[in-house]
Amino acid sequence: MGSMMSSQKSKEEMEAALNKAKDIVSSFPVIVFSKTYCGYCKRVKELLTQLGASYKVIELDTESDGSDIQSALAEWTKQRTVPNVFIGGKHIGGCDAVMEKQKADELVPLLKDVGAIANNSAQL
Repeated sequence: MGSMMSSQKSKEEMEAALNKAKDIVSSFPVIVFSKTYCGYCKRVKELLTQLGASYKVIELDTESDGSDIQSALAEWTKQRTVPNVFIGGKHIGGCDAVMEKQKADELVPLLKDVGAIANNSAQL
């Protein structure tokens, strides 16, 4: 009987993970919730680095409560996968969404608006 309870996260644990995710998102202009082995995450991080953007990465597979945070993000954003990217506290989406914004020349202005890229930085 106890094993079934332990596989279920309590409402308090999920709320704590959601609050932590929201605190992280509100504390940094650009956040990438990522996993160290994820190729899509790597593409997004490489793009942000090439653009000269300052950003914070949370590697969910190395965080003790990473799976709780990922579940909370899924509930909050309706996106279960990583990368899960936020710019200026606004949910952007995953790798495809970030790449589409870059292709449409919308990513750099977003990054500049939140101060993640200096206004004189070159666009790729």
